[in-house]
Amino acid sequence: MGEKNLLLAIDNGTQSVKALVFDLAGNLVAKEKRDFEPYFSKEPGWAEQDPEIFWDNLCAACQALWTKHGIDQNRIAGVAVTTQRGTVVCVDENGNPLRPAILWLDQRKTYNLAPIKQPWGALLAVSGLSGILNYLRTQAESVWIANHQKQIWENTHKFLLLSGFLNYRLTGEFADSVGCQVGYLPFDYKKLSWLPSWDFRWELLCLSPEKLPKLVEQGLVIGAITRQAAELTGIVEGTPVLAGAADKACEVLGSGARLGHVGCISYGTTATINVNSEKYVTAFPLMPAYPSAITGNHNVEVQIFRGFWMVSWFKEEFGYDKRMEALEKGVEAEVLFEELVKKVPAGSMGLMLQPYWTPGVKHPGPEGKGAIIGFGDVHTRGHVYRAILEGLAYALREGGERIEKRSKNRISTLVVSGGGSQSDCAMQITADVFGLPASRPHLYETSGLGAAMILAKGLNLHPDWDSTMSAMTRKGTTFEPSDENHRLYSQLYQEVYLKLYDRMKPLYQKIREITGYPD
Repeated sequence: MGEKNLLLAIDNGTQSVKALVFDLAGNLVAKEKRDFEPYFSKEPGWAEQDPEIFWDNLCAACQALWTKHGIDQNRIAGVAVTTQRGTVVCVDENGNPLRPAILWLDQRKTYNLAPIKQPWGALLAVSGLSGILNYLRTQAESVWIANHQKQIWENTHKFLLLSGFLNYRLTGEFADSVGCQVGYLPFDYKKLSWLPSWDFRWELLCLSPEKLPKLVEQGLVIGAITRQAAELTGIVEGTPVLAGAADKACEVLGSGARLGHVGCISYGTTATINVNSEKYVTAFPLMPAYPSAITGNHNVEVQIFRGFWMVSWFKEEFGYDKRMEALEKGVEAEVLFEELVKKVPAGSMGLMLQPYWTPGVKHPGPEGKGAIIGFGDVHTRGHVYRAILEGLAYALREGGERIEKRSKNRISTLVVSGGGSQSDCAMQITADVFGLPASRPHLYETSGLGAAMILAKGLNLHPDWDSTMSAMTRKGTTFEPSDENHRLYSQLYQEVYLKLYDRMKPLYQKIREITGYPD
């Protein structure tokens, strides 16, 4: 039997499942990806998926590692799961789903809820917190199921995040990682545990402690691969499954952004800027810092919903001819879109974009909308495309400055991951807007790498986090900021961008009142 020196990370995203094998130097040894439709909608705004889709594709991806890539299963030292955040599954006592999974993209809300019971209601009203808690309660998946599908809720043995569902299928244990707890759950983000049973938020979310899984710290053993899971996945029975972390937390770790002065930007469907912190710090009051992939640490995060999705939207709505041209030339469409951006000067000749295509809770608030201002007859779709990239960078800079102010720790360098990091133009714009060097990680699969790093540390294949980070992460291409562009961007950012939201907010509210959108 060979040495157990390979690490298997399961990365379950919104549109695919990936089975990734890494070595102890952070190299990607083998990768198998299975794509699927991200969701289906029975009603406008709903986003659901059959949980078996996730599991079946996980099994198929793992089997291909052995049959297609020739990976020796006996060399796998351990398995860790990282998944999309906030997707929930109701299961019975045998772990069988009782209804489709509700994805993090889902926008349903529960209205006409009973007032918060006394004395909590009065206390929250006095403190000014009742409004935001009621708003969050309307969005909680558990509240919707409990109110609209009462029989299913009564039969629900466990209410699991997707990570907990996959961990159960692999091990037979209703257990999940502390590092995966992101969503509308009675979770104490500061203490990194379930809330005390007497806390009013259990009742607020229609939940009870017995409906939730056992929590396991990142890097500790959840269980072992069962015989049934071994038959379906090909992973050797008895292989340990360790508690991983959510995809963003693993992405921060896999990008090498462990220290507080490193800002980790993710250009994904939701664009984010994260800083790992040993202290509990919140970017916005009442909006928690999420669990880090490192036990006891936190990720201070600011999100821009529909982040790099806006680029996909632009290409879909305004780039048909470029996509067809790319097919004819046999090149990636992104190459042609990059050429559009390169023809446009920094600042997009005064075209400014506020990237709030989807409302938020704090900034933007629920009334938030997107805006593009400064149009003139000189502007082309290339200017619009560049303005999208610049607008995202402005929003993330604003988020980074908020994190710096709250944490009292200055960000001095950036590491950028996610699909958008593959664009040289996006990388250079990010460096120029922030005025900081922006680096890609040495490989693209940072979420999977972060899960593998948790395994390496948890299995003592590397003795501590310093050696794990040193051995398994390194910088790829670095983009240095242009002083000239940074001066231009800073002036636009400070004198225009930062003033946009407050001035537009009353108009957004009027739009909402008149049209009912967004609701």
